[in-house]
Amino acid sequence: MNRHSALLTGQQVYLRPLNGDDAELYYHMFYEPETRRLTGTQRHITKEQIADYIARKAGDDSSVLLLIALGGNDEVIGDIAIQDIDRNNRTANIRIAIGDERHQGKGYGREALLLMLDYGFGILNLHRIELEVYTYNNRAMHVYESIGFVKEGVRRHTLYFNHEYHDCITMSMLEHEYRERYLSEG
Repeated sequence: MNRHSALLTGQQVYLRPLNGDDAELYYHMFYEPETRRLTGTQRHITKEQIADYIARKAGDDSSVLLLIALGGNDEVIGDIAIQDIDRNNRTANIRIAIGDERHQGKGYGREALLLMLDYGFGILNLHRIELEVYTYNNRAMHVYESIGFVKEGVRRHTLYFNHEYHDCITMSMLEHEYRERYLSEG
């Protein structure tokens, strides 16, 4: 796969759909320790379950799951999804994972989020996109706030991970907030 299969393209990264050939890659991404910590993932799954998940997502009209790849060398560095799309209320949630520290702090996640928000508000016609982030993921919270997500609340002790309970912060962005911030710039 390369940029020709991109659904969304930015300056540094592009977002592309998963296919059956990506099961092995996605399986290894799922078990990346830093990804599991930042996302609070506790489940264990098999390669077959990953392949089934990819096949199900391909036919699921309530979500858009894409891989994040570097534009320079086509290396897949993470994934991003708009999911739980509620077409009646025009709402959804977004999630992103870039587990390898080599790819963090370089603006790749920010660019992927902006590409997906543009898709969500512009193509999917969503009104509200929300996300959840654990309080120990300060880097992600900083990125979300810098993009324009607004903190809505804290769900206390929602995750038991590594012998401790952790709080979860809910954040959201509304369509007009996105348009005012990004489409009025030029």
